[in-house]
Amino acid sequence: MAGPAELSFQWDGLEDGPILMLSHALGTARAMWDPQVERVSSRRRLLRFDHRGHGASPIPPGPYRIEDLGRDCLRLLDGLQLDRVAFCGLSLGGMVGMWLGANAPERIDRLILCCTAARMPRPEDFATRAARVRQEGLVPLADQIIGRWFTPSFFADHADRVAAIRALLTATDPEGYASTCEALAAMDLRDQLGKITAPTLVIAGAEDQSTPLAQAREIADGIRGARLVVVDRAAHMANIEQPDAISQAVLTGLG
Repeated sequence: MAGPAELSFQWDGLEDGPILMLSHALGTARAMWDPQVERVSSRRRLLRFDHRGHGASPIPPGPYRIEDLGRDCLRLLDGLQLDRVAFCGLSLGGMVGMWLGANAPERIDRLILCCTAARMPRPEDFATRAARVRQEGLVPLADQIIGRWFTPSFFADHADRVAAIRALLTATDPEGYASTCEALAAMDLRDQLGKITAPTLVIAGAEDQSTPLAQAREIADGIRGARLVVVDRAAHMANIEQPDAISQAVLTGLG
């Protein structure tokens, strides 16, 4: 197994506040969290970063595993001399958060898991998608992927915000994306949920097709004391579609 990657990151918000690490979705980058920055950074110092294969971070040879992405986060924390942080992740980011909560509990103070799953509903689809992206790139698949990320009404009424996320997706390196798809295909964190001890908030989009509400309930049921919040009129990219509701839920999860 290759060693951890050196992740690209940025700071936002309070210089001396308690730290919240924000972890993005597959095929996006740290800019995905822009809608939350102003409000949440009034209470926390935000550490945003790009996962390996995404944004400005390196693209090591694949395939990747969720463990690899989790160890990248630990290397980042070690490099910044941070012993313990709160962690919030959406989709892929939530999967990394679950791995960290189960395997490095001493580093995670609180855990917020948004629109994510411990095991993808159709994991074999991601192995198939990885092969197609390596062959064709991301542009031919972009509309199909984005179409599942938003409710039809949001897609129709907010073309500018949809276009911004589509631009993040199509800017993602195809090999980095494909290798991360393979991490999702291989992932099964269900038997690790019981090892998570950090206070945990699970957030679900009521209309999420990619990681449906049943997945969120499975996570909340598997983590002792976890709470579940369902955000109405939101699909997979709930933080884009309902930015105020997600910002408030994150602040609530931070206590």
